[in-house]
Amino acid sequence: MTNAKHGTNLLNNPLLNKGTAFSHTEREKFGLIGLLPPRVETIEEQAFRAYIQYGASSGDLEKNLFLNRLFSTNVTLFYYLVSSHLEEMLPIVYTPTIGDAVKQFSRNFVQPHGLVISLTDRGRIEEIMATIDPEQLDIAVVTDGEGILGIGDWGIGGLNIAIGKLMVYTLCGGVNPHRTLPVQLDVGTNNQELLTDPLYLGLRQPRASGQEYLDFIDEFVTAFKKRLPRSFLHWEDFGRDNARCVLDRYRESHQSFNDDIQGTGSVALAAVLAGMARSGLPADQHRFCIFGAGTAGCGIADQICLALAKSQNCDPTEMRQRFYLIDREGLLIENSHNIMPFQQPYAVATDRLSGWINRSPDRISLIDVVKNARPTVLIGCSAQAGAFTDDVLAEMSRNCHYPIIMPLSNPTIKAEATPERILAATEGRALIATGSPFSPASWQSKKIKVAQCNNALVFPGIGLGMLISQATQLSDSMLLAGSAALSRFTQKTGDCCALLPDFSNILQISKAVAIAVAEEAANSGNAELKTADQIEAAYKKHLWAPAYRQPVQAS
Repeated sequence: MTNAKHGTNLLNNPLLNKGTAFSHTEREKFGLIGLLPPRVETIEEQAFRAYIQYGASSGDLEKNLFLNRLFSTNVTLFYYLVSSHLEEMLPIVYTPTIGDAVKQFSRNFVQPHGLVISLTDRGRIEEIMATIDPEQLDIAVVTDGEGILGIGDWGIGGLNIAIGKLMVYTLCGGVNPHRTLPVQLDVGTNNQELLTDPLYLGLRQPRASGQEYLDFIDEFVTAFKKRLPRSFLHWEDFGRDNARCVLDRYRESHQSFNDDIQGTGSVALAAVLAGMARSGLPADQHRFCIFGAGTAGCGIADQICLALAKSQNCDPTEMRQRFYLIDREGLLIENSHNIMPFQQPYAVATDRLSGWINRSPDRISLIDVVKNARPTVLIGCSAQAGAFTDDVLAEMSRNCHYPIIMPLSNPTIKAEATPERILAATEGRALIATGSPFSPASWQSKKIKVAQCNNALVFPGIGLGMLISQATQLSDSMLLAGSAALSRFTQKTGDCCALLPDFSNILQISKAVAIAVAEEAANSGNAELKTADQIEAAYKKHLWAPAYRQPVQAS
C-alpha cells in the first residue's frame, strides 16, 4: 500500500508539506532524499521568498491566485505568510478581491478542495458524508452560491467563498485549518453567463427552488447531523429567498449560524453601539434607516432591535417602531407587494405615515424617509453604488449633530458612498463604518481613520465560542454577548474616531468574543456550565498557530 506520508505523497499533501523546511533527518526518514534542494530553510526564510513572489504578482486577482496556489501546496506556510501581513493580505484572500476570484472559479480551477454535493447526488449524500471523520471536523462552511457578496448568483464559484471564509476563521480566530471543511451545494444556477460558458464546472441547469430545493437541503442536513453531530455548521451566501428559511429551519436542531444574517448583524450592532455612545444622544432618541431590506439588512435590524429592547427593558415589537427599512420598491409598509416573511415585522403601518411629504405618491424613497422619519443612523446593504447622495447625507447631518452612517455593501465598487463624500456632505461630523476597506479619509487637511464593519471581527470568535462551549445551539443572547464583547474592545482602543477596532489585535478580539459567547451559552443553559479556568483551557485546546510540527509522524 502506498504510504500517504512518504516521498512525493508527503510533498503533495498541503496539510503536512514543509517543503525546504524538512530537516535532513526528516528527509531521510520520509523518503525525501533527492526530492528537495539540499538547503534546509526556516519558515521565516520560506515566507520571505514567498512575499517577494507575492509582490511580483500583477493585480489583486493575481495575488489572490498566488496565495491560493501556496495554500494548495503548503498550508502552514500560507498561514504564516498571511498572518505576518494580515492587514495587507486579508482583502486579497477574502473581501473584496474574492469576488473576482469567484467569477473566475471555473476558468482558474486547478485542483479540488472541499466537498461539492450536487442535485445529482440525491440519495447518496449520507454515503458522501461517511467519508469524513467526525473526530476530525470542527467547522464546515456551506454555501449554495446564490447570494455572493454584492455580485449575486455565481453557482459553483461559491466554493471559493467557503474556502476563503475558513481561511479567515484561522487567520482571525486561530481555528485549526486541519479541522475545517468547505462545502458547495450545487443546485444549478440562474446566471446565464455561467450556463453558456463552455468552461463552467457546475450543473448546467436552472437553480432548483421550492420543495425540490428544500428536500435537497434536508437530505444534506440530515446526513450532516448524523455523521457530524458536534460540528458547527456555518451557512454562507444563500439567496434572499432561502437564507432566512434555511437558518430558521435548522438553527434549533443543530449548532448552526448564518454569517450574512447573524454575523453581519452582530458586527453592525457593535459599530452602532459605539456610534450611539459617541453621538451624545440618549439611546431612546435614535431612529434607524436601513437601505436594503434583504437578509443582511433585516439581520442587522434584528440584532440592533433585540439589543436595544433588552437594554431599555421594552418589547422588541415596540422597538421596531423606530426602524425604517427600504427595499427595491421603497419603504416597507404594511400593504407593500411581495413582502417576505422576515421583512414583515418591519413593515410600517400606514397611519404612521400621516403628514409625510413624499416626492412620489407611489413610492416612498430613501430621501423621503430621511426627511420625514429623521433617522440618526443610516445603514446601507443595497449593493447600489452611490445611493447615499449628497442630499441624503446632508439631510442626515440635519437630523442630529453626529449622524451614524454605515455604507456596508461589498465589494468596494458597490458601496453606497465613500467616506470622503460622507464627511464632505456632513461637514466632517459623521461617524462612519464601511463594509469594504477604505484608506483614511481626508477632511480639512486631516486624515480620519475609517472603521471597516467586517464580519471577520466577530464570526471567528462566535465559531470559537461554539467550539469551546459545545453549545447545543447559537441563541440570540449568545450573539448579543459577542457584539457586546466587540463593542467593549472598541472602547479599549482609545481611538475616538473609529467605531470598530482594526485587525492589529484580531486574535485577542476573537478570544474576547469567544469567551463571551461561551459564558453566555453556559449561563443560558445552552451548554454545560464551566468555570473561567475551564473555558480558558478549552480555548487554548482549540487554538492553532502556523508553525511546523517536529517531526511529521509517519503512518
